[in-house]
Amino acid sequence: MIPVTSARSLQEAFDVLARRTPGLRVLAGGTDLMVAVNARIGLERIGHVLDIWRVPELRGVTWHDGTLRIGALTTYTDLMRSELIRERLPALGMVSREVGAWAIQNRGTIGGNVCNASPAGDTLPLLLAAEARFVLGGPRGERAVAADQFFLAYRKTALGADELLLRIEVPVSGRLVYRKVGTRKAQSVSRVILAACRGPAGVRIGAGCVAPIPLRCRHAEAAAGSGGDARAALERDITPIDDVRATALYRSRVAGNVLVRLLEAL
Repeated sequence: MIPVTSARSLQEAFDVLARRTPGLRVLAGGTDLMVAVNARIGLERIGHVLDIWRVPELRGVTWHDGTLRIGALTTYTDLMRSELIRERLPALGMVSREVGAWAIQNRGTIGGNVCNASPAGDTLPLLLAAEARFVLGGPRGERAVAADQFFLAYRKTALGADELLLRIEVPVSGRLVYRKVGTRKAQSVSRVILAACRGPAGVRIGAGCVAPIPLRCRHAEAAAGSGGDARAALERDITPIDDVRATALYRSRVAGNVLVRLLEAL
């Protein structure tokens, strides 16, 4: 039996993190972890579960000085219903409607999507294009990590062993657009997902399913800003693979097509 601690406050969660229990796993909405547990995948690596679902400090969406602050436990349903999201960052609410079915939307959290660090995470290209910051915290204090510095390798992040993702801060400047390509229009895992934002400093582009990590497409951004061939430049940013959902060639061509349309939309 795996021991579980259900924290009711941020301090209780920090107290558990401070003990650095071997094999500690954090449970938020559980839409990824519980699937693995039920399938008995990797159980031998789980020594203790810290359930943070009832930590109130990690919920909600607020607006402060031009920045959206989104608690890590904010669910996809919360994002869809938030008046602030609809007014300030509607693309994030729209992409939340494409994440699974209602049960997933009601339990899945934006913080879980970030920390799971899947290259197919639907919100991640949008957060990258929006130049979001991830605020991490634990018994040693808080620190902020830029979204494009957070994803280090396949499902590996900058999150420390004694840290939680507390909130996501999104400086809202410019229009954010995205396109998700899947096997169908609903309840599908992305084959390719791109987002683009045109702000005062130029165009920012985030991509998923085209590399081991969600990434900023710096070469494509530079080409778009200078009037060059952004589609050709994108090939220098991405490293798609063949898998059960699509071939590398398909992903490369579709990513280029989607990028052209997004830039036209901006």
